[in-house]
Amino acid sequence: MLANYSERAVVFGDSDLHLPSDLAGNTGRIRVVHFWDPDCTCNKETDAHLNYLIQMYRNANVDFYSVQKPRTHGQLAAFLRGKLKPLAKIEGMQRLPATPSMAIWAANGKLAYAGPYSAGLVCSSTNSFVEPILDKLIAGQEVKPMGMMAVGCYCPWNTEAGSARSEP
Repeated sequence: MLANYSERAVVFGDSDLHLPSDLAGNTGRIRVVHFWDPDCTCNKETDAHLNYLIQMYRNANVDFYSVQKPRTHGQLAAFLRGKLKPLAKIEGMQRLPATPSMAIWAANGKLAYAGPYSAGLVCSSTNSFVEPILDKLIAGQEVKPMGMMAVGCYCPWNTEAGSARSEP
């Protein structure tokens, strides 16, 4: 049974995101950062997809991190706790248009992707933007970030207090 979600069209730009200095640069490891808001009703499907990604890439050189929306309180789903390293912030994150979303840095430290997990109300590997990018990076191919519009279940990534939950 699907929850009552509202679809939104969101434009994800070519984000200017920067990892903290201790994670930046050519580390030889791919870095995935999950941006989430504990008050967003869209987390349920994305959390399951994220758990799948962590399991799928557990033997690859991929590290998973999370950034919680500023000024919110809550915890990741129980099945995700301990699987992502929490970060206080990512430089440039205030320009993200929506959550849940993610950013991926290649092993050489270059931003490869910033945007939604997938399109549509159900977030899975069948409609995912993420797996093809991770597969290319693991294979040593270069991936350049580009803007996109996606329709799905998203909540505003508004860093001001009192932001709304999912909106049509």
